[in-house]
Amino acid sequence: MLFIFFALFTLNLIAIFIPKRLSKAEMYITSLYSLVWGHVIDMALDFKLTLYYYFDKSIQWSDFLVPFLIYPAITILFLNYYPFEKRNKYKISYIIGWSIFSVIFEWFSEQTDFFTHVKWKLWHSAFLYPFLFLILLWHLKLCKNLLHR
Repeated sequence: MLFIFFALFTLNLIAIFIPKRLSKAEMYITSLYSLVWGHVIDMALDFKLTLYYYFDKSIQWSDFLVPFLIYPAITILFLNYYPFEKRNKYKISYIIGWSIFSVIFEWFSEQTDFFTHVKWKLWHSAFLYPFLFLILLWHLKLCKNLLHR
């Protein structure tokens, strides 16, 4: 589990110190969106449907900390380097690459008891991650349109 916290800490440091292509407002709004959306989904799938859980089955303070460590950093890293000006094959490859990274990270999280699948399967995540990244892109586009009217 220590490895996962180290990895999350590292991802957050990278997200903080990388050269930014997004404005501060875009980073803030999209990070907040992913944090709220991810937390709501986690609450429903974890506590309501018991498909998976973090650490153990009871509600813990760490359950509230995890989304703050994961969602904003991944959002900033994914959107900051998304190849907006490239051809579709690069965009698709980028989304697939991030989806593969996410599945591998989830697998490592499960191996260290940071995250436990109950009724959820890793292939569910593999299918879902590309759509989640597309939703982030859609939200950034909406954000840009609203900010630059």
